[in-house]
Amino acid sequence: MNRSKKWLLGAALLALLAIAALAIIPGFIDLNRYRPQIEKQLSALTGRPVTLGGEIDLSLFPWAGFSLSDLHIGNPAGFSEKDFVSAKTFEVRVKLWPLLSKNIEMKRFVVDSPRIVLIKNSKGVGNWENPGMISAPAAPTTDGKMEAPSSLGGLPIQSLAVGEFAIRNGSLLWRDEKSGARNEIASLMVEMKDVSFDRPIQLDLSALVDGRTVTVKGDMGPVGREIGAKPLPFDFAVTAAKDISLRLKGVLSDPLNRPKFDFAFRLEPFSPRQAMQAFGREFPLQTVDSSVFSRFSAKAVVKGTPDEVTLSDGVLELDDSRMAFSLQAREFDKPNFTFQANIDRLDADRYLPPAVEETTTKGSGGQAAAKGTPKTDYTPLRSPVLDGTLDIGELKINNARTQDLHVKVTARNGRYDLNPLTLKLYGGSAEGSAGFDVRGAVPKSSVKLRVREIQAEPLLVDVLDKDNLAGALQADADLTMRGDDAATIKQTLNGQGNLNFRNGAIKGIDLAAMVRNVKTAFGLMGATGGPRPSTDFSALKIPFSLTNGRFDTTDASLASPLLRVKAAGMADLVRETINFRVEPTVVATIKGQDDTKERSGIMVPVLVTGTFSKPIFRPDLEGQVKERLQEALTDPEKFKESLKQDKESLKSLEQQGKELLRGLRFGR
Repeated sequence: MNRSKKWLLGAALLALLAIAALAIIPGFIDLNRYRPQIEKQLSALTGRPVTLGGEIDLSLFPWAGFSLSDLHIGNPAGFSEKDFVSAKTFEVRVKLWPLLSKNIEMKRFVVDSPRIVLIKNSKGVGNWENPGMISAPAAPTTDGKMEAPSSLGGLPIQSLAVGEFAIRNGSLLWRDEKSGARNEIASLMVEMKDVSFDRPIQLDLSALVDGRTVTVKGDMGPVGREIGAKPLPFDFAVTAAKDISLRLKGVLSDPLNRPKFDFAFRLEPFSPRQAMQAFGREFPLQTVDSSVFSRFSAKAVVKGTPDEVTLSDGVLELDDSRMAFSLQAREFDKPNFTFQANIDRLDADRYLPPAVEETTTKGSGGQAAAKGTPKTDYTPLRSPVLDGTLDIGELKINNARTQDLHVKVTARNGRYDLNPLTLKLYGGSAEGSAGFDVRGAVPKSSVKLRVREIQAEPLLVDVLDKDNLAGALQADADLTMRGDDAATIKQTLNGQGNLNFRNGAIKGIDLAAMVRNVKTAFGLMGATGGPRPSTDFSALKIPFSLTNGRFDTTDASLASPLLRVKAAGMADLVRETINFRVEPTVVATIKGQDDTKERSGIMVPVLVTGTFSKPIFRPDLEGQVKERLQEALTDPEKFKESLKQDKESLKSLEQQGKELLRGLRFGR
């Protein structure tokens, strides 16, 4: 018995001596004497200069730990900021006795006033790149190749418990010296509760971004003793500027080796305009309607890896529009997108930029020549790969209203195709395809369009605010062009097509009245107080071709109950000049209004020349020479009166023709 007591007494004395030693030894060991060696080792480990300006404190019992103050980790050479990371204090306290049984009980892990500065210099190099850190070599595989370890496996500890984990008054600065961009996160506070392997870890984070509070609250885990062996669940709520609320809930798998994520996000409705104001910034987009971007929300399920991301069940709401979408993104260096989007309604005109009055100089023929326009770099558009479809139930653009728009979008190596493209509008339909090629220095475009039974009058009223033409339009067009500005496009516009109108009317001119009395008829065009003149037709056909911006038609025709009109000529879109010959022909007898004369044959053809802004109308007398010579010989007085009437009528014709062309938006 006495022997046992002696052993117990001896063990107790040894334990007391050990505890006393652990408590007393740090008082005799001054780590500050070894600061140069410590700084040298930390510099070698991080690949950056490390300095410790304050005291180094060591304790061993009852809590083993150390504290540092005035810590500075420098930037590589070539950066203006001295420090990459700095901290006022860094303190770790671990309970020593449980370490003997591989249990970690941490009292404190606190970092006070850490500051991280991320800089991208004028050469595009970041200060976080190639730090020269020392790392363990990769393990060789059976075939002799080097490979990173597939997992960390179990940690050499049985349990983990952290009483206090905090980052206080931190800051993060981002600077791009090439673009001048600068953003800063200040007053960063991070607190984690219930840190262990077996329970979810509570996270509470807050910071000031551009002077506005951003918070992240939620939980993640349990982590498990073998980190990465099991999926890591998380559930976070993010709030910003009081109005923005985002919820993220899902799981993260194998985070340390081959990360995979599967989560759902939901962004509650908020006003982007008000949010930008709250952060003290102007809204970056100028729009015709200053009330747009007043409501935005989104939700989707996100799955993927660092190499591929898929969004499904997506819903995006912007103002009065709702879009359901799905997206798959991969090969991010290109990138490669596959998508599907369905929008219920969209008024695109509200989101267009306000009209800007351009300052141009006039070239020959009235062409506007822009000067000093920077050349567009299309290199970023040559990499993306796209495969997707877009459907819009109701679309308004340039005040034209369409329904059931469907388009398939593909892109490869700078070639973008919209094929097929179908839509409904104004009682009819249109289908076709379009292409945009930016593989060269100058973009190339092409359009193929087939239109059926579109009512021309409401379309022209909506788009041009004019009602000069009515009728059901059927059209076919195949056009190509080059360039990205109006002048170049007009110079390279080529193609052909047909415009066919049926059962309509040309408003503003009465060709039937012209048969009865040319002077009165053209006078009607400028008359006020009476009904607006018009020419009804059963068919109006305009076949055309375009060659480098020159519009040509050789067989345009109009068929009405009393007349047949043929027209041929050209309109130069580049020089803005016109040259047409219009030839009307009477095909019936007109009775009433004191006109009982049987009329048939060719009326006076009209030549239309000049420019879009100043058209010139004059008769083509070649077809009338014989008739007038005969009239002069048989009835000289009648011949003189006819010449007088023709002069007055042609003067009125010229004036009213100008008004008609201006109504069609040819003139300025």
